[in-house]
Amino acid sequence: MQADRYAVAGNPVEHSRSPVIHSLFAQATGQSIDYGRLLCPLDAFKPTILAFAQAGAKGCNVTVPFKFEAFEMATRRSARAELAQAANTLRFDSAEGPEGQEATQGGWLADNTDGVGLVRDITLNAGVALKGQRILLLGAGGASAGVLGPLIEAHPAEIVMANRTVEKAQAIVDRHADWARQHGVTLSARPLNDPGQAFDVFINGTAASLSGSGIPVGPEVLRPGTLALDMMYGPAAEAFLSWAREHGAVGRDGLGMLVEQAAESFFIWRGVRPNTTPVLAHMRALVDQPKVPPAA
Repeated sequence: MQADRYAVAGNPVEHSRSPVIHSLFAQATGQSIDYGRLLCPLDAFKPTILAFAQAGAKGCNVTVPFKFEAFEMATRRSARAELAQAANTLRFDSAEGPEGQEATQGGWLADNTDGVGLVRDITLNAGVALKGQRILLLGAGGASAGVLGPLIEAHPAEIVMANRTVEKAQAIVDRHADWARQHGVTLSARPLNDPGQAFDVFINGTAASLSGSGIPVGPEVLRPGTLALDMMYGPAAEAFLSWAREHGAVGRDGLGMLVEQAAESFFIWRGVRPNTTPVLAHMRALVDQPKVPPAA
């Protein structure tokens, strides 16, 4: 029997460890899947995904910079995807009706597992309680939009979303305002030059890591022992983590979040929830292994 096909779709995707993670999940749960990488041209995400689905694939994860477009492609959306207006998980459920593009898209489900993955990594893997804490969330792109709802659900005292364009952050904050009120969380949007000070948790959801640009806020956002988490991992996160540690914070990369959000996506697709502990340990060893210099 042919394995069900999935992929991580984005641009770039060659760095993604998702295929390894899902392969380990499949082995551990006895699921037959074939999970690869799908490079999508920046101006042709939709046709690339449609072609993948029409070739028989069952679903995909979506990474930068297509999470907003992925959300738009599905007619059925989870509550957390609706709140984020962004999706990192598509399930290509077949639709009834005549064949063709509309029918192909008709039954698709969009979900967003970034936030639940982040919260699980912080609370379970890092052992940091979020209840009553002050959180700074940097950036207002698809990654930050995707995690804000579940962060609110963790009942922190305050969340500040800081972004270069404050209006963009304010639009996301406004969409989450009722959710924040329901959970007793103070929620605001701030500019990068005035984000606030001495946060308990600092989450970098910007593309600064990918582009190699500097940390766009000053060290006053940290206090001794602040958990400073970059959603990136490996070499892309090193500059941020070094900066955080230099200023007395506890640095953490996004590898645990990646594994936890992948487990949630796997559950959405397969109905089986894999154990993440051994997979995270395996991936940590893989990512942290020293680079061997080429032989002379």
